[in-house]
Amino acid sequence: MSAVLLLSATPWLQGHARGSVATHEAIVLQQSTGLAKGIVKDTTGESIIGASVRVKGTNLGASTDLNGSFTIANVKVGSTLVISFVGYKTIEVVYQGAPLSVTLSEDSMGLSELLVVGYTAQKKESLTGALQTIKSDKLKDITTPSVENMLNGKMPGVYVAPGSGRPGTRGAVVIRGQATLSGTTAPLWVIDGVIVGNDPGQINPDDVESLTVLKDAASTAIYGSQGANGVIVMTTKTGRSGKFSVHVSAKMGGSKLNNGNLRVMNGAELYDYYKSFQNANEIKFKRWTPELRDSNYDWWNSSTQTGLNQEYNVSIQGGSETLQSFLSLGYYQETGAVKGYDYDRYNFRLKTTYKPTKWLTIKSNISGSLKGVENRQHSVTDMYAKLPWDNPYLEDGKPVPHKYSGWVNSVTTNTLYDLQWNYAQGRDYEFNGGLDFDIRIMPWLTFASVNNFRHIQLSSHSYTDPRSNGGLNVKGRVDEWRAEHTRRYTSQMLRFNQSWGEHSLNGVAGYEYNDYVGRTLDVAGTGLVPGFDQLNTTSKPDKAKGGMSEWAVQSFLMNANYSYDDRYLAQISLRRDGASNFGDANKYGNFYSVSAGWNLHREQWFRADFVDQLKLRLAYGTVGNRPTSLYPQYDLYSVSSSYNGEPGSLIAQIGNNELTWEKTQTLGAGLDLAVLDNRLRLNLDYYIKNTDNILYQVPISGLTGVTSIWRNIGVMRNTGIELGIGADIISTKDFGWTIEANLGHNKNELMDLFKQLDAKGNYIIKPVIVGDGSNIAGSANRLLEVGSPVDTYYLKEWAGVNTKNGAPMWYIVERDEAGNEVKRTTTSNYAEATYEKVGSAAPWLFGGFSTSLRWRDLDLSANFGYAIGGQIYNYSRQEYDSDGTYTDRNQMALHKGWKRWEKEGDVATHPIAKYNNQDKGNASSSRYLEKSDYFKLRSLTLGYTFRLPQYGVKGVRLFLTGENLLTLTDYSGVDPEIPTLDNGSIIGTSTPSVYPSTRKLVFGINLTL
Repeated sequence: MSAVLLLSATPWLQGHARGSVATHEAIVLQQSTGLAKGIVKDTTGESIIGASVRVKGTNLGASTDLNGSFTIANVKVGSTLVISFVGYKTIEVVYQGAPLSVTLSEDSMGLSELLVVGYTAQKKESLTGALQTIKSDKLKDITTPSVENMLNGKMPGVYVAPGSGRPGTRGAVVIRGQATLSGTTAPLWVIDGVIVGNDPGQINPDDVESLTVLKDAASTAIYGSQGANGVIVMTTKTGRSGKFSVHVSAKMGGSKLNNGNLRVMNGAELYDYYKSFQNANEIKFKRWTPELRDSNYDWWNSSTQTGLNQEYNVSIQGGSETLQSFLSLGYYQETGAVKGYDYDRYNFRLKTTYKPTKWLTIKSNISGSLKGVENRQHSVTDMYAKLPWDNPYLEDGKPVPHKYSGWVNSVTTNTLYDLQWNYAQGRDYEFNGGLDFDIRIMPWLTFASVNNFRHIQLSSHSYTDPRSNGGLNVKGRVDEWRAEHTRRYTSQMLRFNQSWGEHSLNGVAGYEYNDYVGRTLDVAGTGLVPGFDQLNTTSKPDKAKGGMSEWAVQSFLMNANYSYDDRYLAQISLRRDGASNFGDANKYGNFYSVSAGWNLHREQWFRADFVDQLKLRLAYGTVGNRPTSLYPQYDLYSVSSSYNGEPGSLIAQIGNNELTWEKTQTLGAGLDLAVLDNRLRLNLDYYIKNTDNILYQVPISGLTGVTSIWRNIGVMRNTGIELGIGADIISTKDFGWTIEANLGHNKNELMDLFKQLDAKGNYIIKPVIVGDGSNIAGSANRLLEVGSPVDTYYLKEWAGVNTKNGAPMWYIVERDEAGNEVKRTTTSNYAEATYEKVGSAAPWLFGGFSTSLRWRDLDLSANFGYAIGGQIYNYSRQEYDSDGTYTDRNQMALHKGWKRWEKEGDVATHPIAKYNNQDKGNASSSRYLEKSDYFKLRSLTLGYTFRLPQYGVKGVRLFLTGENLLTLTDYSGVDPEIPTLDNGSIIGTSTPSVYPSTRKLVFGINLTL
C-alpha cells in the first residue's frame, strides 16, 4: 500500500490514501536541485534503519543509517521520493527543498509483505497457492519446547495432536488428511531454505521468526517427492542493520497432570465392586476380608508431583549495511509431573550476513543443541493398574520386594523396588552448519547457493541392577546404544526477477542434492556386582549389534511466477526427482503444478472501495512419496543368521524393481478477502487430493520365509474445506480487540486396492484387515476397503447388555451377495458376532479460535481448540473396565451416565460382573469405541508492558500464561488428543500406559534493550 505526501517544513505533516498512487497531484514549488535530507521513524518515534529512499523515475536513492537519516544529492525540488521498508506501508513524498521527517506506519494488510515459499520470497498479494503464515508476535507466549505444537489450532486444515505431558514430547501434525498408507503422516520441514526431513529437530521455539504452512499443489509441488504430506517452512530470526539490540526472556512455572475423566477405584470402591460379583463366593484372595475397604494406598498421588519448568533465552542482534549478525542462547529444563523424569536442553544459533560488495552476499548459519534425559520415572501403568490394597512400602519406609506375600496381588512386581537402583540416561547432540552465498549477476538475475551439513548423535545408557526384577536371572545388565545421522544438503539456483511495463516475471531454476548416512551400535553385557553400572564391569557379553543405512535424492527444478498489472497471476512449477530406493527403470519421478490468481479488487470496474483485497485462486499439481524402506528394489538376505554357531544367510526381502513413485494429484480453489482497511479478513479453500500408485507392503505366502513385498496397490482420495476468519473489531491507539477463527473439514476415501485370489480362483479386490498401530494384541482392527476411509475401525459391534441376565451382547449381521445388510440379530456368544465397520478415527471438523484484547499497555489473549466427529479406541478400558475379567489390576469407577446390570429388567451400559469373568465382554468391540470430540482452552495469557526509554530499555513485558486449563469432552479416558507415536503419527488408540497431558501455569518476563 502506498500514498503521496505533500510535506513542507512542518516536520510531522503526513497523510495517506488507499491505492497504489494518490489521486491528487503533487504541488511543485520550484525546479531547483538540492541536497535532500530527512529522517524516517515508525509510529512510536523509533528510527527505522535500512529503509529505502529513492527518487521516483531516477536511479538516485539511499538507505537510512543508524539514526534513521538519509541524504541524497542532486534532487530536484518537486521530485517524488518513494520511502519503503519491509512490514510498513510504502509512501511517496514530494521534496520541496526543506529537511523531511517521515513516519511509516505498519502495513496491517501485509499485501506487499514478502513470504518465503518454495525457494523464493514472494509478495503475499501475488501468491496463487494455499498457505498460511504465523509470525513470531503470535507465538511470543508459547511455552512448549516442541515447535510442532506452536501450530496447534492456529491454521485451518492443519491438525496437531500435542502428544502426552511427558517432558520433551513431540506433537504430531497432519495437513489436509492422511495421504499415504505406509510411513509417517508428518509434513516436510524446511528450515532457513534447507530441507531437513519430517523431523525439525531440537529447535528452540524462541528462535522462530515465522512458520509458513504450504498445503496445496501450487505451494508444495516445487518440493516434489518430499511434499506429499504438506510442507512447513520455518524462518529463524536474523540480524538487521541498525542499532544493537538485546532481548532477554525468562519463564518459570509448574505443571500438574490432567487426568481427564479417568478415575480408578479406591480401596472401598474396589472392595464393594468385588463384593457385588455374581460369584463373589469364588474370590480367592489371601486377604479377602472387609478390612480391605480401609486399605487404600493412592498409587496416583504417590507417583505424581508438581512438575517444574524453566526457560531462559538471550538473543543479540545488530549490524551495519555491510554486516548483520544474530546470536541466541537458550536453556529449557523440565521436571516431569510423573516423578523421576528430568529433561533439559541447551540451544545456540549464530547467523551472519556479510555484504562486502553490491553483487555478493555471504550468509552463515550455525546452530546446535544438547538434549539430556534422566529417567527414573515411576510406571505410568502402575498409577492406574496397581490395586489400592497393596502398599509398595513396608512400615519402615523401604519398598516391598517383588511378589510380596503381603500383597493381595502377590504375583506382580513392585516397580518402586526396582527404582532404588535402575535408571536410564540419554544424550542427544545436534549440529547444523550452513554457508550460503548470493551473487548478483545482473540487476534481474542472481545465483544463489545454499549448503548445509547436519549431524545428530544419539546415545543412551541403561542400568538394570542384579537385585531388580529384570536383573535377577542375568545377574544385572548394562545396555549401551549409539546412533549418528549425517545429512548433507546443497542447492544451486538461478533466481530471476524482471519487470517491463505492467508485466512481471520472477522465479528460480536449479539443482538440489540431499543425502543421508546413519549408523547404529547396540551392545549389552550381563553379570555384574551391584552398584557397578558400566559396560566394562559386566562379566558376560549379551549382544553386539550395529548397522548402517544410506539414501540419496537429487533433483532438478524450476518455478516461474507471472503477474500482469498485479491483477492476473500465474505460476508454474516443474521438478524431477531421483531417489536411491527405486529400481533403475523408475528411479526418477516428475512432478509439476500450474496455478492462477485473479485480484478482482484491482480491476478498474471494481467500485467497492471498502474492499482491500478480493482474490480468486485455482491450482492443480502433483507431489510424490517414496517407500519407507531404503532398498525395496533389491532381494535382500539376512547374514546375521547362524547354524550351529556358524554364520549363514536367510532371504529377508523379495525385491520389486518395477516399484514406482506414489503420486498425489491435488486440485484446489480458494478465495482471499479483506475489507474495511483489512479489519475483516477471510480465506476459503476447497481441495481434492487423489493419491495414486499407493506404496504398500502387500502380504504374500510365507513359503520363502518372506511374508510381504513392496508394491503399488491402489488409489486414495481426500476432499476438504478450510475456512479462516479474522476481525479487528476495535482498533484504536489505546484499545484493540482482535478475533481469529479457523475450521477444517477433511473426508478420506480409499478408491482402489490390490487384487487377491478368491475361493473360486478369481482375482478380485478384497478388503484388507490391518492393525491400529498400537502393537497390542487384541486391540482394534482397521479395514482397508474401497469406498471407506483408510482409518475405518473394523470390530465386532456392541449390542448392549441383555436385560434378562446381564450378559454382554453383540450383533450378528447377515448380508446378501452384494454386501447389503438383510438381517440383524444379537448374540452373547462373542465368537458368533460378525465384524462390522463401526466408525473412523479422523475428526469430521477441527480447528481453533483465539481472541486478544489490548488496553494501552495491558494485554489479554486466549486460544481455544476443538474437534468434532472422530472416534478413539479406548483400549485401556479393556483392562480397567473388564467386568471382573482382570483381577490383578484396579478398575475404573463408572463414568457419568454408565450403569452396571444388577437384576433382571435393568437397562445398563455394563454387563454383569463376575470373578474371573469369561463372558468376553471386555474383548475388542465397539463397546470401547468412543467419540473423541473435545473443546479446549489451550492457553490464557495476561501481560503488561512497561516502556522505559529513559533507562535505555525499549520494553519490559511481564506475563502470566495458563495452558490446558479447560477440556470439555465426554471421552472417558485421559485425553482424546493423546494417542501419538514417536515418529509423529497419530494412531487413534489409547493404551493403558498413556502419559496424561499437563496443566501448566507459567510466569514470564521479556526484556528488550
